[in-house]
Amino acid sequence: MANQDHLEKMKMRQNNRNLWHTDLLHTLQADTPYFCFALWCAPCASYLLRKRALYNDMSRYSCCGGYMPCSGRCGESNCPEVCLATEVVCCFGNSVASTRFMLQDEFNIQTTQCDNCIIGFMFCLQQLACICSIIALIAGSDAISEASQILSCAADYVYCTVCACMQTQHKVEMDKRDGMFGPPVMAVPPVQQMSRIDQPFPPSVGYPSQPPYGQPYPAAGYPPPQPPYPQPYPAAGYPPPGYPPSGYAK
Repeated sequence: MANQDHLEKMKMRQNNRNLWHTDLLHTLQADTPYFCFALWCAPCASYLLRKRALYNDMSRYSCCGGYMPCSGRCGESNCPEVCLATEVVCCFGNSVASTRFMLQDEFNIQTTQCDNCIIGFMFCLQQLACICSIIALIAGSDAISEASQILSCAADYVYCTVCACMQTQHKVEMDKRDGMFGPPVMAVPPVQQMSRIDQPFPPSVGYPSQPPYGQPYPAAGYPPPQPPYPQPYPAAGYPPPGYPPSGYAK
């Protein structure tokens, strides 16, 4: 059941609305020094990134970010730093993937097709190298064994490179989160002019002008009072006495 939930969550990440600040192909250009650090000191980079993803609050740490069956069962609450160090050394791939999932879920970042192709190529190359190694072990051929070793070296090189790109991508995204690209640019407000006494009042727009003090607004739904004359005959009956007023012909 838990695995099914994780699979559904991975599918949902493809429909997220946001994108990474930089894709995997341009991480070397985005932060070259950190890419070199992540390439040569990968476990250290993974340790620092996970701690930073948790906002340096290790009380929130869970093994593999809570995405593995062993999460929460490794004594993380007692010694989270030791557990995290063990995770990045013994389960380096899972540590990088867990940090990635945490950032995607927090910032609603989608998994792009380009990233999927690069990560999928890395996994396929590793599986192919493993299969060739098994075939070389069974056949006992020196040529196949040498080919499998070359393929294994290529798979390891691609794995280390892609993991360095992923960790650099995570670092750049958290730099964006923490505002390390500089404060947002604020537009200069428009110039405000002070009103002078000799300036006429602007006409009212959208609202009725306020009546003099002490006179209430007329009741809504009734017309304003009309002058007392000329008064028409009522619709039925006789006219009132004294109609029409003086000055009008009968």
